[in-house]
Amino acid sequence: MGPSLDIIIVNWNTGAYLRDCLAALSGTQRDGYVLGRVVVVDNASSDHSADDLFYPTLPLSIIRNNSNRGFAAACNQGAEDSMADYLLFLNPDTSVLNDTLSKSVAWMEAPGNSRTGVSGVQLLDENGNVSRSCSRGFKTRYFIYHMLGLSRIFLNTFPDYVYLEWDHLESRHIEHVIGAYLFIRRLLFEEVKGFDERFFVYCEDVDLTLKVRQAGWSIYYLSTAQCHHAGCGSSRQTKARRLFYTLRSRIFYGFKNFGTASAVTLLLATLFIEPISRIGDAMVRGSMTEFLEIVHAYVSLWRALPGILGSQYLRQPETMRLEVEGWQ
Repeated sequence: MGPSLDIIIVNWNTGAYLRDCLAALSGTQRDGYVLGRVVVVDNASSDHSADDLFYPTLPLSIIRNNSNRGFAAACNQGAEDSMADYLLFLNPDTSVLNDTLSKSVAWMEAPGNSRTGVSGVQLLDENGNVSRSCSRGFKTRYFIYHMLGLSRIFLNTFPDYVYLEWDHLESRHIEHVIGAYLFIRRLLFEEVKGFDERFFVYCEDVDLTLKVRQAGWSIYYLSTAQCHHAGCGSSRQTKARRLFYTLRSRIFYGFKNFGTASAVTLLLATLFIEPISRIGDAMVRGSMTEFLEIVHAYVSLWRALPGILGSQYLRQPETMRLEVEGWQ
């Protein structure tokens, strides 16, 4: 029979992406593993993207939430009660190739890889180019290098948190692989208690892989398996809100996982250095739309700051939410 695999897809207004994703899964080969479940968790989509899904070759189930629970909570919801050997958290704006899943399972099953807890694959953008899909574990200095532009000018001296100096053409151990295609041992996922639901969206995958490494497991990037990934499929139409959530989750990640000095430094850099660099870039490019989106995101961040820094924010998942209609 072989090892078993459950796939969890969180959907929020992804339109045709979800159907393309499921169509690709339905045609993939299943050599060496058993596909147990494909679970689509729909976070109260308004575009009917999760309606009338019919793929006879897929063991498909749909969970419909009455409200947008956020990405981390929906992932945990989809993985609940799984008895599979492996879990794959897959974005709806991805399309696996015919052999992507079988290669992932085969690599994780190899005896020499028994201490690899999480693996990712080579992601291709809409033009077929290899995406930079792996990063270093987050540290305050990497963000400051990026904000000041040092990682673009002196990359070897001031590395970016993304592996910009690496072309992603060969397989290797890494510190983090993004959650668009995150393949993990199910027992390990349960051991580290899944995704932290206080992250409504963004940084929840970085937090998960940090917990995996802290538990003594490694992360691996498998370049011989590929998957198409459009990127920002559910949020590309809401750039200001996406930036707000990115910044807010980063601040929370810092206070959760860094020492006080590093977390405060990251907070101050995010509030006072980064907006200047972002606005400067937008003005150089002459993009008034981007300028307004940045301003809107930072105004929202400043307004949310008391809650972000409040003790309740650190304890209660519900306080992470910004009540914006239809936003993940």
